[in-house]
Amino acid sequence: MSNQLQNGGKSIACRTNRPLNNMGGKKTFAMNPIETLKRPDLLREQCFVGGRWVKGDKAVDVEDKATGERIGSVPFFGTEETKQAIDQAHQALPAWKAKTPVQRSALLRKWFDLMTANAGDLAKLTTAESGKPLKEAEGEAAYAAAYIEWFAEEAKRIYGDVIPNANPDQRIVVIKQGVGVCAAITPWNFPLAMITRKAGPALAAGCTIVIKPATETPLSALALAALAEEAGFPPGTVNVLTGDEVAIGKELTGNPGVRKVSFTGSTPVGKLIVKQSADTLKKVTMELGGNAPFIVFADADVDKAVQGAIAAKYRNAGQTCICTNRFLIHSQLFDEFTDKFSKQVARLKVGSGFEPGVDIGPLISQEAVDKTRSFIADATEKGAEVTVGGRPHSLGHLFFEPTVITKATPKMRFFQEEIFGPVSPLYSFEDDSEAVELANSTPYGLASYFYGRDIGRIWRVAEALDFGLVGVNTGLISNVMAPFGGMKESGYGREGSKYGLDDYMTIKYICLAGIES
Repeated sequence: MSNQLQNGGKSIACRTNRPLNNMGGKKTFAMNPIETLKRPDLLREQCFVGGRWVKGDKAVDVEDKATGERIGSVPFFGTEETKQAIDQAHQALPAWKAKTPVQRSALLRKWFDLMTANAGDLAKLTTAESGKPLKEAEGEAAYAAAYIEWFAEEAKRIYGDVIPNANPDQRIVVIKQGVGVCAAITPWNFPLAMITRKAGPALAAGCTIVIKPATETPLSALALAALAEEAGFPPGTVNVLTGDEVAIGKELTGNPGVRKVSFTGSTPVGKLIVKQSADTLKKVTMELGGNAPFIVFADADVDKAVQGAIAAKYRNAGQTCICTNRFLIHSQLFDEFTDKFSKQVARLKVGSGFEPGVDIGPLISQEAVDKTRSFIADATEKGAEVTVGGRPHSLGHLFFEPTVITKATPKMRFFQEEIFGPVSPLYSFEDDSEAVELANSTPYGLASYFYGRDIGRIWRVAEALDFGLVGVNTGLISNVMAPFGGMKESGYGREGSKYGLDDYMTIKYICLAGIES
């Protein structure tokens, strides 16, 4: 790995105005929003390893998802560089572990303060490389910072136990300690929050960490690393590595120096990571794919259900693991819900995330566009009707129309596969037991939602749904204070909340004898 630094590891954005790509046949000229960063030094094009900014011989470009314009480039590292990052984290571990919880808390708090102060710039980087609307990216920046604040506080609350013993000559003490070097492999759809949700508890527990961000969205991660450096974390405590996903992932999961792997992403990749981690018996946290049902019972407030449905489905253009995948609507309300929901969807504004009032940005890749089209084709071939949208947007590139599909049936791919696009298939049901059975008829078990007002039904259904997260009369359920995680093939382990530290800790039993001698 090269030790060369460029501008002290800082990439200064000093580009001129240029034409954006041809969208809808119109060429427009505009200032690249990245040029408006208050702190251009947050746009980094080197990796952060062992307290140093390093670059390699090969690099990969990062593009603005709305325009296809190059934002910057990051190193394309592999096995050897990953070994070095793990070594740096291992060397930093004893000193970091020895710090008191109060000392670790103070550094996490400084990181939180810096993230909050620079939230606008973090949001702009996120919007550019992920495509999500700026208002959503600003929300994510605040959400990401909140995880660091939460675990800064939880660092001081890692409690053990003194257990009563039948032997008067002994005392039983239980303490919790950090598991060791941790690896975080994070996705592109929440490039800030998925890092802090893992790094926060790891650092609070006394662990060091190596972070592998998604290839599509590395700049957000490197900006976080720059702020961590500024906060004063010791060299090697926080490391961010970009490059070959297969090579880096294989080394992180196979290297015995790593004792914990946390992954957010697809179920097939998660299964591979678990297999690769098994040889060294690492602790693993898997936050994997979902197939969220959204149930509207006969006694639901339809208007509120429609608003909740929009929030649960179209955030980040439907590209979140907890986005609704299947709408199950009671037959008595089906027409009313469909009409009101369709009108709301038709009003959603599509465009660059930097444009005012935009609700739906571009999808992450052409592959995502093609997959979305294939879902719709499968549904229409099996009798479904497209009532809103259904096609790539006239803006071209990676934009897709928000879509509503009726006459959906369980035979369609929607029912078993995660969409990850702005498509809403609507199914009809007749009674509670049918709704619960349809909702649970999936190998996934991450998020679920339902609307209804009968308190007995609310308890029965909430307990009957086989999902780790249940939203009742709300479409927004993520919260740093609540445990996030799934069951079945959506993974295991929990992130956030007071439970979020557990997977980064080991429990140690200490038997003290000779008390009475």
